[in-house]
Amino acid sequence: MRIALAVIAALIVLPLLIGGVGGLESTDGGQVAVVRDGGPLDDNKVRQVIDPGSGMTWTGMWSATHLYPAQQRFYTITADAKRATTLGVDVVTVPSSDGVNLGIEGTLYFTLNLDHETLKKFDDKYGTRTFRAQDDSSLYAWDGDEGWTAFFGQAVRPVIDNALRGQIGAKRCAELVPSCSLLESSALKPQDSNANIAEVQDAVNASLARDLPATLGGEFFSGIRFTLAKVTLPAEVQQAVDRSLAASAAVSEAQAKVAQAKAEAEANRARQDGYDKCPACAEIEKLKSLPQGITVYAPGNPQSVVVPAR
Repeated sequence: MRIALAVIAALIVLPLLIGGVGGLESTDGGQVAVVRDGGPLDDNKVRQVIDPGSGMTWTGMWSATHLYPAQQRFYTITADAKRATTLGVDVVTVPSSDGVNLGIEGTLYFTLNLDHETLKKFDDKYGTRTFRAQDDSSLYAWDGDEGWTAFFGQAVRPVIDNALRGQIGAKRCAELVPSCSLLESSALKPQDSNANIAEVQDAVNASLARDLPATLGGEFFSGIRFTLAKVTLPAEVQQAVDRSLAASAAVSEAQAKVAQAKAEAEANRARQDGYDKCPACAEIEKLKSLPQGITVYAPGNPQSVVVPAR
C-alpha cells in the first residue's frame, strides 16, 4: 500500500517539478520571446512577452516559448545563382515592359516590431502554424534561422516579388540597363539609368510600406527599407551585348585609322605642294633632318652623308 501511494505521489510530483524547472526562460540581446500557456488546465493563449536581453523569467509550468529575431534582419536578392543560399539570399528575375528578363541585385532591411501587443498578434497569426522549408520539412517561424526563412519565403517574399514586378515591369530594359539599347539598334543610346533605378527603388519602398501590412494583417515589421543596387541582363543577353560592343569598338578603331590615313595623305600632299612651290624650303627641311655630327653632305650623291664613327 505504501509503495503504491509512493508511486502515485511520484507520478504527481515529478511532472510538477519538471514543469517548474521548465518554467524559467531568458533571452539574449538578439531575441524576443512570446510565451504561450500550455499546462493541462490552461488555455493556449499568449501569456507574456519577454524583451531582448532578459534574465531568467518565470513563464509558468508547461508553457511554450517562441523565440523570434529582435535585431535588424536583411534579405538579399541577387541575379547570380552561385550566391544563392538556403538562408536569406534568393535569385530574382523580373521581366521589363519590353520582355527582357532582368536580374535584380538588392537588399531589404527590416526589424520585427517589438511592441508587445503586435508581437502577440504576430504569434497568433504566424507562430501557431508551420511553413514549408526548402528541404520540404515543416517548420515554425520560431524554429531558428531555418524556420524564420521558411516563414519569410512563404509569407513575405511574394509581396516583395510583386512590388519588384510592378515597378520593373513598368520600365523598358534600356531605361535600367543602357547597353540594352543595342538589342534594338546597332547604336548605344545614352540613358540616365541611375535616376531610373532610384525611381524604381523609391516606388518599391512605397509599395512595400503599403502592401506588407495589408497582406500580413498587421504592422509586424519596422524600419523597412529596400536598396536596389543594380539591374543586370541575362548572361546570354549580356554576352550578345558584349560582342556587339566589341564589334562597334573594332569598327570605330578601323574608322579612326582610315581618318588618320586620310589626314596623313592630305598632309603629305600639302607638304609636297609646298616643296614644289619652294624648292629651297625642301632643301632646308632635308638639312634639318640630317643626323648630328656629319662631316660631308653632297646632295645627289648616295654616299654624300658621312657620319664619323665613335
